[in-house]
Amino acid sequence: MITVEKKDGHKLKISHVIPETTNRQLDLFIFVPGELGLNSNIIAEDEFFHNAIQGKRTYYSDVNHLPLVHSRLASRGKLSTEQYRLSLSLYAYQYALALEKTTQQLLDDKEERSREEVEEVAQLTQRILKRLRRSVPTDKKLHKYYENVDNYLSWYTEQRLLELVAHLPRSSDYSEIKSLLLQVCEKESEHRTKHDYNSSKAMEDPTRMSNKMRLLRRLIEYPVTMKEKTSELGQNTRKVVTGFAAGFVMIFVTLMLIKARGVLGDITASFILVLSFIYAAREVFKDDLKTILWRWVRKGKPKWRKQFFDVNSNQLIGRQLEWMEYCAFKDLDKEIRKVRKHKVSQHEETVLHYKSTTRMSPTKFLTGYEQTRESIMLDLRTITRLMEKGSQKIYQLKDGQVSKETVEKRHLINLVTREMVDEKTVCVQRWKVIMNRSKIVDIEPIESE
Repeated sequence: MITVEKKDGHKLKISHVIPETTNRQLDLFIFVPGELGLNSNIIAEDEFFHNAIQGKRTYYSDVNHLPLVHSRLASRGKLSTEQYRLSLSLYAYQYALALEKTTQQLLDDKEERSREEVEEVAQLTQRILKRLRRSVPTDKKLHKYYENVDNYLSWYTEQRLLELVAHLPRSSDYSEIKSLLLQVCEKESEHRTKHDYNSSKAMEDPTRMSNKMRLLRRLIEYPVTMKEKTSELGQNTRKVVTGFAAGFVMIFVTLMLIKARGVLGDITASFILVLSFIYAAREVFKDDLKTILWRWVRKGKPKWRKQFFDVNSNQLIGRQLEWMEYCAFKDLDKEIRKVRKHKVSQHEETVLHYKSTTRMSPTKFLTGYEQTRESIMLDLRTITRLMEKGSQKIYQLKDGQVSKETVEKRHLINLVTREMVDEKTVCVQRWKVIMNRSKIVDIEPIESE
């Protein structure tokens, strides 16, 4: 199951856990309103890929390797520093992801959430952090890493719970749960102060503190994030196409020169004028021919290749091929057209299609991990540049009086995802992304029939 959530600005985070498998295909279809006038001449496929799509893949496990056990093993010399860091990073990373997902669901489901759910989140955070702090490593190297992880998780827990408090209803029914959340936040703040995790200057400057925690988050994610190496495909093919186009045009130019020499005779002003036109035509048709041949040869073929390496052993553990292209609605697969429910009467939508096929080697994964988690950050900022600025006036009749309201201009972008494992469709999903020029306003999942 793929999840899509709104991030800062115009970014969408598309993420899902991939079970143990060797072959997998992911398709993203972005349906952009035709009124924006998006096409390959305005934003090329390569430009959109490099500016709008950023992926990350991490190890994922349903079984939490408790830092308590690993800390004891490390203190007895049975676990290396690298293994301890990896274990603690995975534990912290998955806790942060779970906390973020749970609190975001509570913030989104304002009508369905209950006091019991909010209270359960507060209690779970305390139990998990308490479990983390049961065994503090004595080795200085391990202890420093433990402090960084504990510092970040304490601060992040406080931030997420404070966000919950800020958005809870102001009624008296929630006064007790608010008090509980604030007590947890105060306890975590005291914990960081007691252990002198942050300087007084950092604690007094929110910007400085936020930047520090962002660096600690990267420190946590690094051991469990796979290294990527991206290369562009078709470079040798481009050289062959360029040479063929130049050679083919030169044959035509040579024949034209021979013909002109036969008609005009020796070198004269007329011959030089004709020669100039021939060489000018050569430059024009050579580029056009090269473009046509390149599109024909590369049509339907992947444009980029990624290689995934384990950050600890530097061993190659997977490969991925990627495509990016503009598509016509009539050329889409039947199941995608059915999910989209295409009913645009006045203007046709522009369809951007991103595709990736991944082949992983689970046997080369770290011991105990059979799953990976892929996160794709989709930045729609390039599309918002095509949107008009400003707002519009709406008039309404209420109780015999005409009222005027100012409403912002919004656009609806549809996102359809399809996941296939071993050439079998697993899931096709659709979301409505409502956005204006300044931000993404809302994301609405659409249930398939």
